[in-house]
Order: sequence, then structure tokens, then C-alpha cells
Amino acid sequence: MDPGAHPLVAAIKPVLDALGAQVVSVDEARVSDIALEWEGTIVAAVRLPPITGALNRLIAQVEMELGAKLDAMTRAQKQEAVRLLEQRGAFTLRRAVEDLAEAMAVSRITVYNYLNALYR
Repeated sequence: MDPGAHPLVAAIKPVLDALGAQVVSVDEARVSDIALEWEGTIVAAVRLPPITGALNRLIAQVEMELGAKLDAMTRAQKQEAVRLLEQRGAFTLRRAVEDLAEAMAVSRITVYNYLNALYR
């Protein structure tokens, strides 16, 4: 059976898509994959994406939600984007501020100011 056809996989597909994860069959599963169990039987496994590219995936999600590319956003939209990225843990990633500043076409200081404004 195609693991993607199972009702459990169908139910969590939007979450998997948002994470950039993929479903693999039980036969293809690695020790590092997350087993999906249904009524006592492992029906598939989830393979999470590598951490490399995580910031780009988070940025793409935020751009989709806000309806514009970061560098084309208004100041208010950029502040909202920083808030969303902060909530999702983007700034725990190495070089996130620098990479985000470049994507937004603003300075690092501007990104730090947006972050600081979240905690005032």
C-alpha cells in the first residue's frame, strides 16, 4: 500500500508540507525517521528535512502568509514578518539576522530594532 494513501498520512499532510517533511514507506524508513503508528501497526514514517535551508523555508511560509516577498513589503509587513519568524524560532539559527536583513533589503540594525520592539 502507498503510505501516502493511509488516512493518518492524509490527515497530517498539511503539517508535513509546512515542515518540508516527506512520508516514506516502512521498508524505506531509517532509524532517524519518525514512525507513524495506527492501531498498533506502523504504517509509514516521516523524514524531516535537513536543518540546512530551514530559514529559507520559514521565510517562504511567511511570504506566502503575508502575500509579498520580504524585500517588497511595507515597514509594517516587515515588522509582522519578523514577529512571525521570531515565534517560529527562526532567530535560533546561525546568521538568521544577517540573512533576513539581506532578504528584506534592510540593515541588521533594522532587524534588531524590529526584534527589540517585540519585547517593549
